[in-house]
Amino acid sequence: MSTKVIPDTADQSTTHNPVVPSHVQLSVVVPAFREGRNIYANLVRLLTELDQLGTDYEVIVVSDGNTDATAVEARRVSSPRIKVLSYPMNIGKGFALSYGVSETRGSLVTFIDADMELDPHNIRAFLDVMKDSDCDAVVGSKRHPASKVSYPWARRFQSSIYQLVIRILFNLNVRDTQTGLKLFRRDVLLAVVPLLAVKGFAFDLELLVVSSKLGHTKIVEAPIDLAYKFESTVDLHAVWRILWDTAAIFYRLRILKYYDRRAAELAGSPAPRS
Repeated sequence: MSTKVIPDTADQSTTHNPVVPSHVQLSVVVPAFREGRNIYANLVRLLTELDQLGTDYEVIVVSDGNTDATAVEARRVSSPRIKVLSYPMNIGKGFALSYGVSETRGSLVTFIDADMELDPHNIRAFLDVMKDSDCDAVVGSKRHPASKVSYPWARRFQSSIYQLVIRILFNLNVRDTQTGLKLFRRDVLLAVVPLLAVKGFAFDLELLVVSSKLGHTKIVEAPIDLAYKFESTVDLHAVWRILWDTAAIFYRLRILKYYDRRAAELAGSPAPRS
């Protein structure tokens, strides 16, 4: 990602407990925006679920330019496994995720939104799918037949149309790219994330598109439990932004060959000709 941010070092890890896991198997990245009212309880809920996994883990909360109490409330959670990162300017969920990934140590990395609309209990099942299938990524899908989804009709319709557009443009064999719960092998993310350009909500799509382009095509969809909160909305501006970013991903992929050029640049090789 090209945007440079100097984090507020005072907002990094919050615990006074010196016992920190020396070996981390699972890193959980939690992008957070305007979650000051709920993030303390949500992180406690997340930790309760993760403690039952029987694996060493870390939680990296990324406060994306919040002006409310999101970072402060996240720092109130007393756990050696939590690191809270913050920067002053709101850049977008995609940047928050990529920044969080850069701080991970686990061999597996999962994303979950700070609002916990997606039940963190699903993480256990995602880990089982990853182990059983030896895949590159497990992505949550509202369209999986075993998913339990409480979701407004209007949002279902918008999502269906958007996924149809994605299938036509990218031939991506994923029925739901935008659900916020995902699990990746960290080596896949380290190869893919430096090539990405989107900093907002289309980050999920670009991540999957570029992963597939690099040959990380073993992506398994898994069921989720989604309790939609009517506080979260997608306004017309956000819809336009997502569509614009989607078109930009297509342009970079098919016309500019941007991802090929960027990969060659990072590898120190001559850029391929168009």
